[in-house]
Amino acid sequence: MPGGDGTGPMGMGPRTGRGAGFCAGYAGPGYATAGWGRGGGRRGWRHRHLYHATGLTGWQRAAGWPGAMPIPPPAPVPPAPAWTAEQEREALQRQAAWLEQQLNTLRQRLEELRPAPKPGPAE
Repeated sequence: MPGGDGTGPMGMGPRTGRGAGFCAGYAGPGYATAGWGRGGGRRGWRHRHLYHATGLTGWQRAAGWPGAMPIPPPAPVPPAPAWTAEQEREALQRQAAWLEQQLNTLRQRLEELRPAPKPGPAE
């Protein structure tokens, strides 16, 4: 009961809320009652006490511990076909060309960052 005045949520009357106020037998209004009252809303008594019943937490039950639903094994992945010598040679040549390009880019940047020579005394 929003104000503890017996009107229920949105003025719909008593016992139309979560069952946690005076009308449910509690000593205080619904906003002062801890938890979800007797009914428990969507997470009722069974859900809140499932650990005590099974000895497993929610993540353990979901992870496939004993007593949980079994997780199906992953689908087998077929092995990749072996490369021929020609395919491997082409791949290595492409990799070497890429590495040479990267090395040239690095050398060019090092040249750009090289300090300019200091002018010497005029003779």
